[in-house]
Amino acid sequence: MAQLFEFEKPIAELEQKISELQKFSADKGIDLSREIITLEKKAVDLKKEIYGNLEPWQKVQIARHSERPNFYDYVPLLFEDFIELKGDRLYADDPSISGGIALFHGIAVTVIAQVKGKDTKENIKRNFGMPHPEGYRKAVRLMDQAEKFGRPILTFIDTPGAACDLAAEERGQGEAIARCLIAMSGYHVPVISTVIGEGGSGGALALGVGNVLLMLENSFYSVIAPESCATILWKDATKAKEAAAALKFTAQDLLRLGVADELIREPQGGAHNNLHQTAEELSQVISKYLVRLRSESPEALRAKRYQKMRAIGFFQETGVKESADINLTKKLD
Repeated sequence: MAQLFEFEKPIAELEQKISELQKFSADKGIDLSREIITLEKKAVDLKKEIYGNLEPWQKVQIARHSERPNFYDYVPLLFEDFIELKGDRLYADDPSISGGIALFHGIAVTVIAQVKGKDTKENIKRNFGMPHPEGYRKAVRLMDQAEKFGRPILTFIDTPGAACDLAAEERGQGEAIARCLIAMSGYHVPVISTVIGEGGSGGALALGVGNVLLMLENSFYSVIAPESCATILWKDATKAKEAAAALKFTAQDLLRLGVADELIREPQGGAHNNLHQTAEELSQVISKYLVRLRSESPEALRAKRYQKMRAIGFFQETGVKESADINLTKKLD
C-alpha cells in the first residue's frame, strides 16, 4: 500500500467512496453516474485545495516519501550511455554517492548524485543517503576529471545530511566536504545543481556550489533538518513542524529569496505520482540552463559562480557600540 500522509486522508476517503459507488453501480445495475461525477469533481477540487496550499512540513513529508524517485529512477529517462565510475582511489566506494559519465541531449556530461534506498535493505546499503568522506572524495575525483576534459557537471542533491558517525569523523568528514566546496568553486566548466528531494546541511551544500541551483517543487534545501533545528531551539524534536515553517527552506521560499534559480514543477501530489512527467520537466529545465551556460567563457563561469554564492546573503554593519558590539542586519534580495 502506498504511503499516505495525514493531510491526504480526506482525498483517500473520497476516492474510496467513489470506488465503492462504482462497484455498487456495476454489481446492482443501478445508474449512479450523476452521483459519481459529482464526487469526482469534488475530489478534483479537494486535491487542488490541499496540494495547492501545502505547509512547509507537508512538503518535507512529500520530499521524504518512500516512493519518491531517486537518481537511478531518473537515469534512463534523462541520460544516454550512463557509465558509473566508482571509488575515491583512497579508501573505498561509497554507495551513498553515485557518479559517472553520460550523454545529456547529445552532450557529454559528468553526473554526480546522492542516492537514498527504496526499502530498508537498500537504505542500509546506502546509509540512508548520508555520504561518508569517501563519497565526497569520489565526487571530487570525478569533477576534477570533468574539468580536465571540459565536460559540464550535473549534480543531484537528495540527502538528510552527511554521515555523522564515528567512522565518518575518523576519516575526515569535515575536510572532505570542505574540499568539495573548494573544488566546485574553482571549476571552469558549467555546473548545474538540482535538489530532487532533501537538501540537508553541509552534506547537500557539498554538491550545491553550482552556476545554477534548481529545485523540484516539493524539495527543500536547508542548513539543518527541521527535527535537529527543533531539538536545538526548543529541546523538543516534536516541534519539527514549527521549525520547518521558520527555516524558510522550501523551493518556493528559496526562489523568492534568490537562492534557487528555478522551481521545477512536479505532478499533483509529488514526483512519485508520475516519474516520466517529472523527468521530462527536469530534462527541459536543465537543458535550457546548460545551453545558456555553455555559451559563457570558462573565466566567466568561475567568476559568476563565485558571485552567486556571495550574493545569497550578506550582512551590513548598521552601528558599533563603544563596547565593540556590532549590530548586524541581514540584507536579502
